[in-house]
Amino acid sequence: MHGDKLERVLVETGGGPQIEAVARFAIDRGARVERVTRGDLDRASNGARHQGAIAYAPELALRSLEDLVASLDDKTLVLALDELEDPQNFGAVIRSAVALGASGILWPEHHAAPLSPATFRASAGAVEHAALYRVGSLQVALSRLHDAGVTVVGLDANAEHVLSTFPLEGPVVVVVGAEGKGLRKPVKRACSHLARLPMSGRIDSLNVSVAAGIAIYEILRRRGG
Repeated sequence: MHGDKLERVLVETGGGPQIEAVARFAIDRGARVERVTRGDLDRASNGARHQGAIAYAPELALRSLEDLVASLDDKTLVLALDELEDPQNFGAVIRSAVALGASGILWPEHHAAPLSPATFRASAGAVEHAALYRVGSLQVALSRLHDAGVTVVGLDANAEHVLSTFPLEGPVVVVVGAEGKGLRKPVKRACSHLARLPMSGRIDSLNVSVAAGIAIYEILRRRGG
């Protein structure tokens, strides 16, 4: 869990060896374990799938834009999300970003998927290891980062040039839009460059998490990471 800190774990009484293994894991990490009935778990989960155990942990720590600005260095690589409202895609993007070594994920507080159980499941646990930056306005945040020396690259399927043609040294933010809508015009104006991914097949677009992963990989490859 986030911060590697479990507070309380509910496990199903008589849930079998896997549930008992969960209980031992939690006890080893200092959590309070309570054995309850299946009905208790159903009520505690509010209808979500619990598979015989529910863990309680501190809320995910959200960082500010100024925290990001203060931490900038030549290795910074942040993924920014423009009105990505589908929790499955949000979680998958977080998973790609964390797996490939991005420094963090930045998104606006409005018109964005919530940090919900569906997002957590889609991230396959990666959200617990991500640096999360939620801002009031994405375009204002991107302009602030640009002024701080960050190269802001917006992925746009209609851009003239491919991503690999741009200088990608130093701190970089890659901006991706929601599937079907792409980047909004104010967000495009806040970008240093608009770039597309090279596509040679009959399909001219990718799932947003796949596109984000390819962009992160390309930038890290260019950096020798």
